[in-house]
Amino acid sequence: MHIEQRTQIVKQHAFDLGFQYVGISKAGFLEDEAPRLETWLRQGFQGEMGYMEQHFDKRLDPTKLVEGAKSVVSLMYNYHSPHRQSDPDAPKISQYAYGIDYHFVVKDRLKTLLQRIQQDIGTIEGRCFVDSAPVLERAWARRSGLGWIGKNSMLINPRNGSFFFLAELIIDLELLPDAPIKDYCGRCTRCIDACPTQAILPNRTVNGSQCISYFTIELKKEIPASMAGKFDNWVFGCDVCQQVCPWNRFAQNHQEPQFLPKPELLAWKLSDWYEITEEIFANIFAKSAVKRTKFSGLKRNLAFLQQ
Repeated sequence: MHIEQRTQIVKQHAFDLGFQYVGISKAGFLEDEAPRLETWLRQGFQGEMGYMEQHFDKRLDPTKLVEGAKSVVSLMYNYHSPHRQSDPDAPKISQYAYGIDYHFVVKDRLKTLLQRIQQDIGTIEGRCFVDSAPVLERAWARRSGLGWIGKNSMLINPRNGSFFFLAELIIDLELLPDAPIKDYCGRCTRCIDACPTQAILPNRTVNGSQCISYFTIELKKEIPASMAGKFDNWVFGCDVCQQVCPWNRFAQNHQEPQFLPKPELLAWKLSDWYEITEEIFANIFAKSAVKRTKFSGLKRNLAFLQQ
């Protein structure tokens, strides 16, 4: 089978499974990313995300994750939602967490994709990744032409913006690589100007340790008092830099039933959030990414919003 045929089979199966975009890169060392990652870590922008300091070599070289890897298949899965919380005064959660945790939804699609490729092409070794291993997913997506990395560090697709989950297949199958595209951020600084905590720096770097998503999800100890009044009512994650990005005017609503929010979540008023019990938390967020912060973390975040 010719390399062109193999490449078309991989991409068609991805589209059939609901991925909106798929791009391919030749597996190899990310030479340009190595000094950037090293500098970012040295500046302490990872905060308490100690896992970012681990497996430095694996983050930069996919052949250390999959022996004999020849291709990195990057995929985008839309999560942009038309739904909004009804009470404008209620604490806000990032729309990526509205429905069932994307790790499960997208990972299932990836496993099916790998199985279908193996059925059509033959024995292939590979691994599926959905934000669950040391893979620089945005770097690979950029390299495969799916978009460019914006000033807010998000992967921006010129047709549909940035409300996408990224996923990867690293496989020992040679495929036709795609080419990167131009960066179209230009002189725009809307994300930098709008960031509530000034986490987005002018030099295209995001200080992760100052991001609202970091404080409300990753940080396990108390949120610094210096951040009081700066959270713009976000209790889990933050969408501000994406909301103000001009490219997201092209965002299309997702078609994934598993990403639909529970009606009661959207209907919650301010008082409902502050009256939440551990039982209600377990029920509403049973399969949600919000479970990551745990009930105690959500209560901490809610209390911080009142400071």
